[in-house]
Amino acid sequence: MSELSVDHLLGIKYLKKEDIALIFQTADHFKEVINRPIKKVPSLRDITIANLFFENSTRTRISFELAEKRLSADVVNFSASSSSVTKGETLIDTVNNILSMKVDMVVMRHPNPGAGIFLSRHVNASIINAGDGAHEHPTQALLDCYSIREKLGDVEGKKVVIVGDILHSRVALSNIFALKLLGAQVKVCGPYTLIPKYIRSLGVEVEPNLKNALEWCDVANMLRVQHERMDISYFPSTREYVQLFGLNRQLLDSLNKKIVVMHPGPINRGVEITSDVADSDQAIILDQVQNGVAIRMAVIYLLASKIKQI
Repeated sequence: MSELSVDHLLGIKYLKKEDIALIFQTADHFKEVINRPIKKVPSLRDITIANLFFENSTRTRISFELAEKRLSADVVNFSASSSSVTKGETLIDTVNNILSMKVDMVVMRHPNPGAGIFLSRHVNASIINAGDGAHEHPTQALLDCYSIREKLGDVEGKKVVIVGDILHSRVALSNIFALKLLGAQVKVCGPYTLIPKYIRSLGVEVEPNLKNALEWCDVANMLRVQHERMDISYFPSTREYVQLFGLNRQLLDSLNKKIVVMHPGPINRGVEITSDVADSDQAIILDQVQNGVAIRMAVIYLLASKIKQI
């Protein structure tokens, strides 16, 4: 397969297994590029990309911007809090105004699920979903699976547990789609109030006991509790959550094998994961961050290749 089967990256559920293989193969090449003394390639000198962030973000925004600049694209950054959106401008008007400045690609994070899909039907540009509400975060799932492949050789056949706030997590949903597509076994672990009712329909098992989940898995992906998406209390107290679902060094050392620990960030140290676990040799959290740039370079490059053909 030499090109993606999609014109946008709206979610993992629209990708084929071959698409992910092509993205990983391309990311391997770019990973080598970003470890050179000169970290830029002139691949996208004629492409202009707008980063539209309607929600706060540090790592994802910087990672995308770095990926774009490493590919020599022209970059326009847009922050909703300081834009005409606050004056009541619609999403389509905002984007069309930006596109009239001859922008080829839009990377968008938005609080509303499906915002990227909606946009892709109404504007003439390639759309990359950088997170839409509690729906999907496709590049995070790609970089997570890529990091597992890098650490363990392959994703197929691996046992991955996703721990924490599954209900509000776009990372969890995209990861489940990607891991299942690549042949991994997936379980989720967390308070029942934070596990969506439909989860088993995705071919995922629920394990309520963290110790049992960790004994079963090869990889534990620890998610943050997303208080900003909660309008009610989903568990009695943070202290109780930490006791039942927090990963600490003592628990990690008590397992009968060495597992890989992941976290999409930002980390609430001392809640879902303690500092001595986050900074340990079993954690690949900083590898995930580095791989994020290579994966985003690959996605942007492959989608831009399709724009150039048009």
